[in-house]
Amino acid sequence: MDRRTVVIYVLLMVAVVVGVDVLFFRHRFAERLMANVGIVLLFAAFYLRFVRRAG
Repeated sequence: MDRRTVVIYVLLMVAVVVGVDVLFFRHRFAERLMANVGIVLLFAAFYLRFVRRAG
């Protein structure tokens, strides 16, 4: 797997986390934390299932 792929994947994850924070959970700390953990776990599962095997 190419290093650029990992960098793009991480940047996409950060963009999704920040976007969800700003759009939905601006003033709710606990909900924002749970949503961020869930998003990171989904990205990690997708990475382990599909991206890592492609390389």
